[in-house]
Amino acid sequence: MKTSALIFCSTAWSGYAFQSAPANRADTSRASPLHETKADLEDLAKKLNPVIGYYDPLGLGGSRFAGRSDEFTVGFLRHAEIKHGRVAMAAFIGYCVQSFYRFPWAMTLDGASFPSLALSPPEQWDVLPFAAKLQIILFVGYLEFYSEISSSKGQPGELKHYCKGGIPGKYPSFDANPHPVPFNLYDPFNLHKNMSKEDKERRLLIEINNGRLAMFGILGFLSAQETPGSVPLLNGMLEPYKGEVMAPFQGDIDIILGGRSMVEAWHLN
Repeated sequence: MKTSALIFCSTAWSGYAFQSAPANRADTSRASPLHETKADLEDLAKKLNPVIGYYDPLGLGGSRFAGRSDEFTVGFLRHAEIKHGRVAMAAFIGYCVQSFYRFPWAMTLDGASFPSLALSPPEQWDVLPFAAKLQIILFVGYLEFYSEISSSKGQPGELKHYCKGGIPGKYPSFDANPHPVPFNLYDPFNLHKNMSKEDKERRLLIEINNGRLAMFGILGFLSAQETPGSVPLLNGMLEPYKGEVMAPFQGDIDIILGGRSMVEAWHLN
């Protein structure tokens, strides 16, 4: 398990797309318009991958979600890709770290340790206390909630919603809302506050490619464990996972239901 994760990390890290940190989006002044269109997507696609270019087999870029404008639809799609790319990068790195590093301190107030390295990352999740899982979900939910409610109503100098002319992927600062840990998600120590706009744009492109690559990476790990042989590159490297990655709370629900499965409980009612 440890060896396979290390091999996969080394292979991915050697690629150019995995070399840079996320882009700083503090500067809201950009040469390109904030209301982006399908034409802007096509131009962006060429910068991200000149070989493939714009690829939209489902035609989502021009579908006008909920009868709204192209700008609304494109803003939604771009923000979704950037956000999920960041989640995938965190998941990929987390999977690698969990495969060969165990935090030495206690995980719970009663002194329980973090899951053993003998377990794969999905198995480590399964043995976490339900309260720990709930804290993780609630924290992520708070970040999402804060991002949405912090979108401005169009006032000068405030952050606009990504579907209403704002910058896709830009997360609001915590500076206006003091909290116990006074750091922003990106660049908490303000090391890149003087970065040029050109560098920000370049690093943004790298971040999007990083996210796309990470999506393939984490899906490859999970597919190889869930369906042995589905990822030839990882054959024999990962132990099969007997759980269900698409039902992360199944075991906890079964315990709450007194050992019965959800289907059994439904039939009893």
